[in-house]
Amino acid sequence: MPVVCCFGLRFGILAIGRVFTYDLDIPVAKSSKTPQCTLIIMEFADRAVGFLLSFISISIFTYYTFWVIILPFVDSDHFIHKYFLPQEYAILIPVFAGVALLSFLSIFIGFVMIKSKKKKA
Repeated sequence: MPVVCCFGLRFGILAIGRVFTYDLDIPVAKSSKTPQCTLIIMEFADRAVGFLLSFISISIFTYYTFWVIILPFVDSDHFIHKYFLPQEYAILIPVFAGVALLSFLSIFIGFVMIKSKKKKA
């Protein structure tokens, strides 16, 4: 017979400025693949994805900050310059990314509005 342990999970829901929390005690058998075990595995997968996204964001922020703020004060013949694009791209890349993001967001909102009008009719 497998050993059963209980994981206390707390879920929070933010709704109109108020936080509602629910405590759940889910029994989980260590030797079986139950839906509760899948929930715990998904929690670890979510944490791994969150850590990866945080690491990527911090890396991009550090690279961009060094590129824009520190690199202009380094001599132009220093070897570090070969790891960075020219300074013009420091403005062009974020502007292009912002325009692309706003364009995709506008298209998405337009599709949602069109679909909601079709459902009402």
